[in-house]
Parts: sequence; C-alpha cells; structure tokens
Amino acid sequence: MPEAAPVTREETQAKMDLLAAATLRHTPSQRYTVADRFEEKARAHPERPFILYENDVVTYAALNARANRLAAVMRDLGLRHGDVAALLMENRPEFIATWLGFAKLGVTVALLNTHLRGAVLGHALATTRARVLVAGAEIAGALAPVDPSARPARAFVLADPYGASAEAAPSWLTALDPLLSAASDADPDPAVRAELRGGDDLFHIFTSGTTGLPKAARLSHMRYLGVGDGMSAIAGYGPDDVIACVLPLYHGAGGMVVISCALSQGAVVALRRRFSASRFWDDARRDGVTACQYVGELCRYLLNAPPSPRDRDHRLRVMMGAGLGSDIWQAFQERFGIARILEGWSSTEANTSLINLDGRIGSCGRIPFKERHNGRLIRYDVATDTHPRTAEGRCIECGPGEIGEFVGMILALPDSGAGRFEGYTSGDATDRKILRDVFTPGDRWYRSGDLLVHDADGYFTFVDRIGDTFRWKSENVSTQEVAEVLGAFPGVAIANVYGVAIPGTEGRAGMAALTLRPDVAFDGGAFFAFTASRLPSYALPLFVRLTPEADVTSTFKLRKVDLQEDGYDPARVTDPVFARDENAGDYVRWSAERHAALLAGRGAAPWIKRGAA
Repeated sequence: MPEAAPVTREETQAKMDLLAAATLRHTPSQRYTVADRFEEKARAHPERPFILYENDVVTYAALNARANRLAAVMRDLGLRHGDVAALLMENRPEFIATWLGFAKLGVTVALLNTHLRGAVLGHALATTRARVLVAGAEIAGALAPVDPSARPARAFVLADPYGASAEAAPSWLTALDPLLSAASDADPDPAVRAELRGGDDLFHIFTSGTTGLPKAARLSHMRYLGVGDGMSAIAGYGPDDVIACVLPLYHGAGGMVVISCALSQGAVVALRRRFSASRFWDDARRDGVTACQYVGELCRYLLNAPPSPRDRDHRLRVMMGAGLGSDIWQAFQERFGIARILEGWSSTEANTSLINLDGRIGSCGRIPFKERHNGRLIRYDVATDTHPRTAEGRCIECGPGEIGEFVGMILALPDSGAGRFEGYTSGDATDRKILRDVFTPGDRWYRSGDLLVHDADGYFTFVDRIGDTFRWKSENVSTQEVAEVLGAFPGVAIANVYGVAIPGTEGRAGMAALTLRPDVAFDGGAFFAFTASRLPSYALPLFVRLTPEADVTSTFKLRKVDLQEDGYDPARVTDPVFARDENAGDYVRWSAERHAALLAGRGAAPWIKRGAA
C-alpha cells in the first residue's frame, strides 16, 4: 500500500475547519454535559448496542439503566456536584456505567491506574480526596495494604460478572451489588446537576506514576465532548461503526477518545479487558470492528505475530493513535490492509495537539496554517534544561531538523475552550507546566515535556521525553521515582535510572546503574522479587549495571548521558550487567552472546515470559 499522496491546501483547510468547528462548539459555560449526551442517545436508540464485551451485548438503554442505579445509590449517600469519587476497576462495561452514574450527579471521578500497588496506590487514592471509592472485585485485593488515612469515608466493591480471578476484598469495602439491585433505574432529575457546567471536571486522570508521585490531570465535560465530536469528524465515524478499545479505560486514549467518539455518533465499542495479539483479529472479525484506537506497541505486537491468510479478512478501515514507528508503519498498513492511519501527538492534559491528515509515514502531523494553531516548537538545551532566548529575552522557534520542545499557547478567550489549559488538581504541578514570556511579554505557554522535530515540509515527528522521563509500554516512567524505590533495596547505595533503546520496540526500557555498599553482593532473585512488589510492570528495570562508584557532577547530580550511550552493550560496558528474566524469576548475567542474539532478533528476550499472548 503506497504512501498517501499529499492533500491540497484546500482539502487540508476543510479538514482543519471541520475539526475546529466540532471541537469548539462546546464552551465552559454550557449546561449540556456528558450525562445529557448519554441520556439523549439512550432515548434516541435504546436497543442499539453500545458495548460488545466478550459474549455480552450491552445496549444504550441497559448501560444507562446501570448508571442510573449507581446515581441513585450515591445520591442517597449525599454525593452532589463538586464531590469527587475514585474508581479502581479493569476494563469492563461496569467501568463506564460507574463513572457515568457519578457524572449524572455532577460528581468528578478520579480514575485510578490499575497497575499501582502498595504505598503508590495509597498515595494516589489519598490525593483524590474522594468521598467514595468503587473498586472492581477483580482488583480489590490490591487495596488491602492501603493505610486507613488514605481511605475514603465510604468504599465499595462491585462484583465482576465476567469471572476474572481475584483476591479477597479487604473488610473495609462494602458490597455494592445489593444496593444497586434495589435502586431505581430511571434517569435522575436533571435538577441534581443544575449547577454543573461544561468547564467543570468530569475526570481526574492520573499521569503515569511509578512510586507514589503521580499527579492527576483535570479533564472537563466540555473537552470530553469536544474530543468525541472532533475526532469523529476527522476519522469519519458514524452510527454504524464499531470501535475497538483494547487500551485501559483509566487512560485518555481509551477512556476519553474511544468512548467519547462512540458516544458522539451513537456507535458501538468493542471493549476488551486487555490487549491480546493472538485474539485481536479473531475478535475484530467476530464483532465487525471498523475502527481502532492504537498505541505504537500494539501495532508492533500485531506485526510480529506469524502471518496468516486471513490477515486482511476484516472490516477495520481506520486506526487512530500515537507512537506508530516509521520503521513498521508501511509494513503494518500493507500487511493488514488498513486504509487510513491517523497518527497524532498530544496528551491527556495538553492544550494543543497535532494530527497527521495526509498519511505521511512516520509523522504525527503538521501545522499548515500557523495563524489557526496555538502550538509551536521552540529550542531546548538538553544539557542545561533551559530554553535559549534572544537578546530581548524571547524563545526561538526551531527550524527544519532542529529538535525542540513542543509548547501550546494558553489562550484566555471569553467562554471558549480554545487553547485552554485545564491543568492538574495540584496548583504547583500546574504552575510548573507553564512557560512565560515566550514570544511576547506576559504570554503563557503549556510545556509538553516532549521533544519533536519537523522537516522542510513542516511534518513533525516525535523524538523523546525531556529529562528524567522515558516512555515504555505506552506509559511515562519517571527515572527519579524508580530510583527512589530501588534505593530502598538492601545494599544499594545509589541507584541511577535511565531509558535505553531495544531493537524492535517503541520507546525506551528501564535500566538501572546500581552502586552497592562495600562487601554487598548483588542478589538477582531478591532484586527481582523486590521490584515486582514495588513497581508497576512498565517501570521495572530490564537491565541492571553494577558500577563501583556513581558518576556525578560537581554539584552531585547523577550523570546519565554516558550510561545511556553505553546501554547494555558488552563491547562498551566492562561492569557486570544483568537482564531481567521473567521465566527464571531472576536477573541473569548479560553476555555478548545474548546481546548478539537480541540484535539479530533470534528468540524471545528474557523479560518476555514464555507463553505470553
């Protein structure tokens, strides 16, 4: 399948106008909210399928009734507009019914990352300041160690009718199902959310945290509705589409983009608990999937699966997402016959975005009309962590081939969502994301923390995250936070964490240079168990390098550049290097033979458990 031909200026302008009109029709002051939209759709076509899940079909009316029962229970408990509820649940229809029920009351829902454990989960829960917690039975056991001070006043467990295995729920959770069974399934009186406006928070979505310092991004009803309308317009979605959602619902890509697009058009969501490369195409054929939201690794897993005569036997015509590497883009599109790939760049909290409307391989989009876009790429000095400025104190835009940080101008237009930065629940975290006096005195710009580059034709490509954060398995990992965890392992004097590239994968994997205390030997098995119990799976270091002393600057800051350049290559590293081995439950010694095999693509990497989907 050849690369798509560039579209004309008129075609691009028409698409951009379509996107802008769909997105900006929603305003901070509007009374129309996500709850209103869902009730509207449920009345218009009550028997239309909304969720396809395993062998279950949940109609718009049925999902609405489930949400109404939740709203009735929570209203009786006194929850109202302005309150916060926390939700910890894996992907299943009840996830959507639960947050929608809260939204019907004007209650904001804090979506907890299901990978979090122990003190990290307790910290995240405490920061929500939630009055109520609803946890799925399949994951409620993770709440057992949570300190009482982090627990909301009321906490409930919701049964999993799909039979996922689970540990016993802690005693401080109350069964929610009996209360729901006795509750009314009628739409609540709209007066209960009379004070709710489009600019109010629908969700608090936690950015990827690793050790206890995740921060919650604010996401409004207005933005949720705008994303659904805008992205649907670009993708060409309609009521007959079936959109696959194999990404976590607690993330923006799955929970906001997919669900809001389906809701915008009255379409169907083919929901899965989690992504499985071995089941994806069979499920897509069974459910009649026509669209899918992706991250780059998802595409790579599918491409790495053995070819099948049925690779093009499906109805999937459009995929939208981020992180599809240029090295596999064309091969993926040709093998599976995907007509449109809409690669973009943004984030949950960003006030700006890019989207590739032209099919330019490897690009996340361009800015064809700068006067209509609030995003700019400015110079960034990695060594000093600063933005170079002119003699007049202004930042400098990057030219073609020059890597810089993408920023979005924060606009203050009357009753408009254009360029609005909704920020985080923490005022300090919000302020740290704002860069001032960029091009004119007093202007304010959102810092994405992402490094991009554009070519002579203006097409942008994502490069990397700034500083001490790298991206692995579609999650952002903070090296500082991981280092703090590793520093608690017995015998570790200093832990220096950084990201390293691995052939055939997207992003960067974690590697740790450990300086041990004198007379301490590295115990790979104990380190394996320690990290597995303290870190989310995406934050686990895949390589460990034992260094006799830490490399620090004159101000005692840890150096990472040389370590990253050395990576885990035995030809460059004389220190002992170990690799995480999931099957052995250990960190095993890395060798030149193993390294050569990895580079040649022979066999499974040791951190991939044999038999995994």
